[in-house]
Amino acid sequence: MNEHLIGELSRITPEEEALLHGQKLDRERYTAPGGAFHIDSRHMLEQGKLIKVRPHTRFTPFPYHTHEYIEICYCLKGQLMHRINHQVDLTLRPGDLLFLGLQAGHEIRRAGQDDLAVNFIVQPPFFDTAFSMIGQDNVLWRFVAEGLQGAMPYLLFRAGELLPVQNLLENMIWSLLHPENNRRRITQTTMGLLFLELLSHMETGELPKQEENRCVLEALREVEENYAQADLTRVAQSQGVSLSYVSAQVHRATGRTFKELLRQKRMDKAAQLLCTTTLSVQNIIVAVGYENTSYFHRAFRKTYGMTPRAYRLQQKESSRQE
Repeated sequence: MNEHLIGELSRITPEEEALLHGQKLDRERYTAPGGAFHIDSRHMLEQGKLIKVRPHTRFTPFPYHTHEYIEICYCLKGQLMHRINHQVDLTLRPGDLLFLGLQAGHEIRRAGQDDLAVNFIVQPPFFDTAFSMIGQDNVLWRFVAEGLQGAMPYLLFRAGELLPVQNLLENMIWSLLHPENNRRRITQTTMGLLFLELLSHMETGELPKQEENRCVLEALREVEENYAQADLTRVAQSQGVSLSYVSAQVHRATGRTFKELLRQKRMDKAAQLLCTTTLSVQNIIVAVGYENTSYFHRAFRKTYGMTPRAYRLQQKESSRQE
């Protein structure tokens, strides 16, 4: 991150100065008095604006609140600790990027002077250009589109090692802090480039547990229902995530790779067909999805300790004895 920009964002704001002198957080700066702490975009965005960036307020815990816009929190220095929907604890470190949905509620622990982050306050129409660049078949589009229903409260990217992501964010922060005429289209395009970078590095992403589970369940369904032509790439595309991401989630959830799960399913199905049908071994090989006969025979022998023909004869003999 540009040291000049770090220096600018590190300056003590008037709000922080008041907090350091013992004043409490002024909620009316963010919302109407009384009632739940729901931050109104009219308090945060100038009329007609769809995006704004502001340094995260330090020296005070930020109580549980909701807001009617999408918030993107980017940690530049130190750390920032969020609790989302009273359930999920997330610690942001330099380079981490947290997207918070329209229906997400969260609280933030007190940040010290060396804990530096910025918040992008964004109304959904701002993302139109980005979505024209990345399409709709991806997790970022689903995050915004399903946000109104609270289906995906957050997305987290551990992007500290991704220099292109940091450069794009730095450009956006600088442009929004030093606005010029006719920069909106450029900023929207920069957001689209950021989305493209994030989607190409989904291995750095952390989704809510239900989203991780959905990816795993779809992969397992692919194995179970489409074993002859199963394709993890198809699963990744249907869920809007990268192949490496869904592969990692399957391994984390099952302790086995997608290929291992698929091979076991095909062996189980081949064994079933050997026992319950009169199909030739060659036809069974095709039916369970193998083109390489030699590979199938090696895999079957490794699994059952014998050839397919010997397995069929053994099972017939066992049935007669019963």
